[in-house]
Amino acid sequence: MTIPMADLDTLPLLTNLSHTQRAAVAGVSRIESYDSGTRLFEEGGLADQCWVVLSGCVVVDTVVPSRGRVAVQSIGPGELLGWSWLVPPYRWHFGATVVSPTRAAVVDTGALRQLADEDPAFGYQLSLILIDALLNRLQATRLRLLDLYGNPA
Repeated sequence: MTIPMADLDTLPLLTNLSHTQRAAVAGVSRIESYDSGTRLFEEGGLADQCWVVLSGCVVVDTVVPSRGRVAVQSIGPGELLGWSWLVPPYRWHFGATVVSPTRAAVVDTGALRQLADEDPAFGYQLSLILIDALLNRLQATRLRLLDLYGNPA
């Protein structure tokens, strides 16, 4: 299913993009729905798409030695899931699982990279969006690791 512009026009995540730039993102996106328990990607797998969560919740996780898979961050409505597609070799650094029924805009990141290459102003704005998502992930990971290892008991 193609993504309605109304879904993108109301996302705070994309407010710094012009209507034309949001339309370009919509042109390389589709809407998908996922059931709870759906594994979207695995750490180390090929990163060839990203998601903007429209409703529901996805948990980002990582494998911690002797603890197994550990939740790092919850991604909810209006938030970006996946930024590993931006930098070669395009491999996921985390994994992600849907934890409640989720509707998301799924973006073809190969096409998105091409749009960014063709329009440096768009590429710059896109980079700022991804840097913000990266900083949020790093902060969430830091807090989760402090929670896991800050108390030796």
